Amino acid sequence: MTAPAEELCALTLRQAGERMAAGAVSSLELLEASLARIERLDPALGAFLAVAGERAREKAREADGRRARGERRSVLDGVPLAVKDLFLTRGFPTTAGSRVLEGYRPPYDAAAVERLEAAGAVLVGKLNMDEFAMGSSNENSGYKLCHNPWDLSRTPGGSSGGSAAAVAARLVYGTLGTDTGGSIREPASFCGVVGVKPSYGRVSRYGVVAFASSLDQVGPIARTVEDAALLLATIAGHDPRDSTSSTRPVDDYLLALAGGARGLRIGVPREWLSGGVDPGTLAAVRAALDTYERLGATLLDISLPHSRFGVAAYYLIAPAEASSNLARYDGVRFGLRAPGHGLKEMYGETRDQGFGAEVKRRIMLGTYALSAGYYDAYYLRAQKVRTLVRRDLDEAFERCDVVAGPVAPGVAFKLGEKIEDPLQMYLADVFTITANLAALPALSVPCGQDARTGLPVGLQLLGRPFDEATLLRAARALERETGAFPAPPEPS
Repeated sequence: MTAPAEELCALTLRQAGERMAAGAVSSLELLEASLARIERLDPALGAFLAVAGERAREKAREADGRRARGERRSVLDGVPLAVKDLFLTRGFPTTAGSRVLEGYRPPYDAAAVERLEAAGAVLVGKLNMDEFAMGSSNENSGYKLCHNPWDLSRTPGGSSGGSAAAVAARLVYGTLGTDTGGSIREPASFCGVVGVKPSYGRVSRYGVVAFASSLDQVGPIARTVEDAALLLATIAGHDPRDSTSSTRPVDDYLLALAGGARGLRIGVPREWLSGGVDPGTLAAVRAALDTYERLGATLLDISLPHSRFGVAAYYLIAPAEASSNLARYDGVRFGLRAPGHGLKEMYGETRDQGFGAEVKRRIMLGTYALSAGYYDAYYLRAQKVRTLVRRDLDEAFERCDVVAGPVAPGVAFKLGEKIEDPLQMYLADVFTITANLAALPALSVPCGQDARTGLPVGLQLLGRPFDEATLLRAARALERETGAFPAPPEPS
């Protein structure tokens, strides 16, 4: 007898795969439960920009057919997943959260999408996001607000807000997001799920709409560390179509989960806990660090003196790269085309109508930083700071296996609270930007709830280049001790 739909939606990705393997449930049954939950809850959440119901049903039937023939591809085969609307999906709308790409249907799939579908995953649809991944609250979406499932008046985080909200609300069993300055880890922290930003080059960016090409990275968001490891193992690895893709072999992430915390050397940057962090967040992070110590890890006091310059450096480098990448949206080749008298006017009208305020702000910042007479004073100096940030971390990892601290200065803030103050919004990324500037792997794992609000708090872990296995090991050790993080209350 098939379990009720709500019980099916409560399964982890691993459990869903195992139930199908045992013949206890079909992929189509899992999908219908997921689609029904999306139809019921997403009008209040706003996590999805597009749902591919019939397309997903066809893929679910194919997965059930493979299983009947004994041709199951992987644990993911037949499991309903979704991806941020930054990933190209052949023949299915991809907007990057922007009106400038409204109606665009790509002619090919992103590499990460190819790998999920090769593993048999069933893609349910495309997830809400800040326009072109530029934002920390998902309020910059060109289409609609996305809400935090723990409190609908609050942000789910950004820019992968829809990805984290969909997982936390049990709409799908896992998602993919992208992280340019914290856009996987902050939403994961705010929504009480696990989010992994791999090392730069670990996962192909082929077919991912570009924001800042030296900072963007693809990664999974899931309910548990094990589920995140399964997704990362599926999408990681070399891709010759991405010139920045690493040829380094992929570690066995699932094997690493059993390692435990004993013997780990965990560096705690004094700058990250010395002020500016909300008391509830600080208490949860300190409790997690105490748990590691009790489990046999060693906590080491370290310093990252240049991390305080990270926000300033990032908001020169990222907009500079964005101003170059977004020049392709001109109304000629794809997406929106606004009328105008002559080519130049058409370009201007298309961009004026198609880009939102935050995207325009960053294009102008980046163009200014790259302009003659200002390049050395701004962009070049920011790159020098980036080198110093990486040097601090290299020195830290001579003593540590992992660096730990908060994901964000506080829990999810109210929608509208910071949207009129871009600087305060940018400062939400103060702890996450470091990993992107240094091209290091990092993740967010739930470590508790704020005592006053009950909202989730995430612990951030950073690792050495391409050492995602140690990060996942450390995160799983904490998760094993504290238990799986609860689901949020259902939106009313």
